[in-house]
Amino acid sequence: MTRERDIKEDCHDPLESYLRNLTRRRFFGKMANTMGAGLGSMALGTLLKADGAHALPAGPAQTPEDILANLPHYAPKAKRVIYMHMEGAPSQLDLYDHKPGLAEHYDTDLPDSVRGSQRITTMTSGQARFPVAPSMFEFKRYPNNQDGLMLSELLPHTGSIAKDICVIKSMKTSAINHEPGITFFQTGTEQPGRPCFGSWASYGLGSMNKDLPTFVVMITQGKGNMQALAARFWGSGFLSSEHQGCKIRAGRDAVLHLRDPEGVSREDRRRMLDVVGQLNQTEFEKSLDPEVQARVAQYEMAYRMQMSVPELTDFSTESKQTLDLYGDDVKEPGSFAANCLLARRLSERGVRFIQLFMRGWDQHGNLPNEIRAQANAVDQPQAALLADLKQRGLLDETLVLWAGEFGRTVYCQGKLERENYGRDHHPRCFTVWLAGGGIKPGISYGKTDDFSYNIEENPVEVHDLHATMLHQLGLDHEKTIYRHQGRDYRLTDVHGKVLSPLIA
Repeated sequence: MTRERDIKEDCHDPLESYLRNLTRRRFFGKMANTMGAGLGSMALGTLLKADGAHALPAGPAQTPEDILANLPHYAPKAKRVIYMHMEGAPSQLDLYDHKPGLAEHYDTDLPDSVRGSQRITTMTSGQARFPVAPSMFEFKRYPNNQDGLMLSELLPHTGSIAKDICVIKSMKTSAINHEPGITFFQTGTEQPGRPCFGSWASYGLGSMNKDLPTFVVMITQGKGNMQALAARFWGSGFLSSEHQGCKIRAGRDAVLHLRDPEGVSREDRRRMLDVVGQLNQTEFEKSLDPEVQARVAQYEMAYRMQMSVPELTDFSTESKQTLDLYGDDVKEPGSFAANCLLARRLSERGVRFIQLFMRGWDQHGNLPNEIRAQANAVDQPQAALLADLKQRGLLDETLVLWAGEFGRTVYCQGKLERENYGRDHHPRCFTVWLAGGGIKPGISYGKTDDFSYNIEENPVEVHDLHATMLHQLGLDHEKTIYRHQGRDYRLTDVHGKVLSPLIA
């Protein structure tokens, strides 16, 4: 009561003074400190005791420290993740899922037996027809043998690394629009507010480099229609804010607000941080708010990044051979090529989770021209990234994912013209690929029907993909949990299975 009276000396009613100063966070923090568990978990335990089938295990609830002490659960095959998200949903029909038999169905209506009762977007639900639009692009087998993968002519460089990738053609999702679709792929749920994959990796595995963030995000502006990217896609949700993604930008200031103002020396900054740290420690002792400690950790990380980030983004030490590998665009800051090279450099420096967003794949119209430009922008850099990781001995310990939030329909959106048509959203089946990190290379998993509309073999849910990737990082997806508001949360929620056929 002493602190509350000191703060509110102008309030003569002791009860009112106390109520004004007692925050929910401080109250529950005190209760947790005193009793070893929050009121929420105590109440939940009481409610569930009567039902033996759903009762909580005996003993106190696990704290985050208890959970982290047991991680990883087994020896990891991968130390880090590079996740290339093709925002906007690339067409699997024009890149990876070869359907030569569609030529005979050109401009005929998609059979009702194929489409069934599937929910479709308002962009095509009012169409009188659903004309089949076969891909206008040729496909080739890579490597050039009977067992190779079939890839579009738009991806010749990716063909050169076909023997290193595992193509999943039977991916499916529940989301049919971009915002919930991206949210689902990042966080395991369509509802915003949960921690993203990178934050879970940071929470579960921690950092391998004290001078750079555990989780880094980079964005490339694409060549076509671009959906908005919200910062919550790389947010930490209810996890500590130290686990959120740090965005690296193109241009002079790779990380905003990192540079000291004119006239402030590094010694000045150090003294300033020491004083702020002392004040924050005092505040933490009073409020018991863990975010205060996270704030201190972020201040210290920013101080170290003032030295590490300029070195990271300086490509002058890269050989001409390496720069040529990534293509001419590597000289343009913020390009997909430059960000792929940065991803390799971050991998070398021990960054745990690296996320690249490539915008511009939302091709409802003018698909032939836009997909050519998009594929041209990503093809050489993504192939170079895998080749570069491999030649440096990093691919075996780096798990690489290439994915969009869903796929594209076989039927045309609008009028079907050979050089000017589009495709609508299609969550029922689409293609992603994995590489490195103990994943079987050079294989194709899953199968779609003749229209690339429904899955015929080995459907893969988003939760299955997450569970498999966590497994390769040494984490059991059912045990990688965080207790929040009386409930244990995980990336895969109550779903997901490890895809054993994909593991080498």
